[in-house]
Amino acid sequence: MERRGQLYEGKAKIVYATDDPAYYIQYFKDDATAFNAKKRGTIVSKGIFNNHISSKLFQVVEKEGVPTHFVKTLSDREMLVQKLDIIKVEVVLRNVVAGNLAKRMGVDEGRRLPHPIIDLHLKNDALDDPMINEDTISAFGLGTREELAQMRAYALKVNQILQSFFGGRNVDLVDFKLEFGRCPSQGGRLLLGDEITPDGCRLWEKGTGRKLDKDRFRRDLGQVEEAYAEVERLVTR
Repeated sequence: MERRGQLYEGKAKIVYATDDPAYYIQYFKDDATAFNAKKRGTIVSKGIFNNHISSKLFQVVEKEGVPTHFVKTLSDREMLVQKLDIIKVEVVLRNVVAGNLAKRMGVDEGRRLPHPIIDLHLKNDALDDPMINEDTISAFGLGTREELAQMRAYALKVNQILQSFFGGRNVDLVDFKLEFGRCPSQGGRLLLGDEITPDGCRLWEKGTGRKLDKDRFRRDLGQVEEAYAEVERLVTR
């Protein structure tokens, strides 16, 4: 597969065209951002860690019946993916109170929820990714109610799969963000896209609550590269 021109550069990845219009190449960068890019920095080798982690986790969930855009790993920083028309809705699933949920509800982090919470956010950095609901999504033509139902079902399935996966590695899956898109080459079929990495997941060591995710960068906790490297080791072992 030949890499062609750059199509898009985001906060964490660059997307390139290929010689086949049905496929793109995702290149993972070391750039780090937080608070919708209000805080910026670099996490050395993050792109390598995230490419390896996401490649493995896509294969894990795909094996259990969740279709993804992942095709194969091309290099330490590149993966081949199917072209998607991304739905501009971020699906955030929460198992434990942390981050914005703690602030929004006025409670301390760490409380395990009796059941998962799914929050929906408009994918728009300029507006700080505001929370929206299914009526808003439908009214503004971002997605159909049928697509939203499928996205919720896939998010719950991913949660079940990854809680078991990480639990077996002494890690709690606190929360995570997913993005979905329509695959033109598959008749608009809904696929899980983007990535599954410590950039978009909160991962805490069982028993200690030690953070193994981007909160170490957000909150200036130090040992950021070490945390990403540890997750890569645990995921790919």
